[in-house]
Amino acid sequence: MKSAVFYGKHDLRIEETPIPQPGERDVLIQVKACGVCGTDVHIYEGDKGAAEVTPPTILGHEFSGVVAAVGGKVKKFRPGERVCIDPNCYCGACDFCREGEVHFCENMIGYGTTVNGGFAEYCAVKESQVYRLGDHTSFEQGAMAEPAACCLHGIDLCGIRPGQQVVVIGGGMIGLLMVQLSRLAGASKVALLEPVEKKKEMGKALGADVCIDPLSEDVERRLGEAGMTWIRTVIECAGLPATMEQAVGIAGKKATVMFFGLTKPDASISVRPFEIFRKELALKASYINPATQQRALQLIDSGRLDVESMVCGRVGLEGLEAVLREPKLRAEGKYIVVPD
Repeated sequence: MKSAVFYGKHDLRIEETPIPQPGERDVLIQVKACGVCGTDVHIYEGDKGAAEVTPPTILGHEFSGVVAAVGGKVKKFRPGERVCIDPNCYCGACDFCREGEVHFCENMIGYGTTVNGGFAEYCAVKESQVYRLGDHTSFEQGAMAEPAACCLHGIDLCGIRPGQQVVVIGGGMIGLLMVQLSRLAGASKVALLEPVEKKKEMGKALGADVCIDPLSEDVERRLGEAGMTWIRTVIECAGLPATMEQAVGIAGKKATVMFFGLTKPDASISVRPFEIFRKELALKASYINPATQQRALQLIDSGRLDVESMVCGRVGLEGLEAVLREPKLRAEGKYIVVPD
């Protein structure tokens, strides 16, 4: 089969590799769509992602496809079914798993990080990590269930209450999902801070009440004009130290500041403790997607969560490295890899 194999920083090779043979409890998936994630970019750039990567390996953890074969002890799936995966597989035996904090599992298997993933024509996955697609869910939408599930975990941690005001910083796919999920959580007003005009327009279409260019506009003045005078949640999705510091400054009294964007491992920010004390802020972060994949799929299949509008392009495996390498391409929106 054709695969995009990662050998190290800036070294991605298109190779013929053997089709994986499913174990007794594995499902072999013919990959139909695999999203390019910020984690993939960090790994390609030589940074640490959400999990340790040992090259050579096949990246890609946001994928869907068709069941091609199943192991002898697989009970829930059969060839021909349309499915997607939760890439994070927990051991169930370490202290974190036993305490119910499975996403901190000490022995986690990550498809597309610690083991081969979906930037290939086929991938073998444990049955426990496979989910059926709904009747109204396309392969591209199914591939987006994983980032949507991660966002759901973040929204849960924010604790947004009906009627509260929310600011989302960054209008990439994650930010646009957060705009929608904030609305679904009951926010009365949602503002999006994003300098790219196309993304601002998309944010407006997806439910943002006001879209502000933080590079050329007075953010606090624009928020005030929109009647957003008590910001109770700020969700930072750009993963930049400057926007993280901005999130703390924008937050109102008793607010939750969610640092959702993934920074470089050695990044640091400057925060004044007195400001946190004075406003009684809660600073939080969100790590992967424990037990939210099914909810994400249900929201997508119901049509209440739009995961397609932010997709800007589709490439084959040969076009993947250009997307990983070029920030200008990724600035346009989400890319989907179609292996076959």
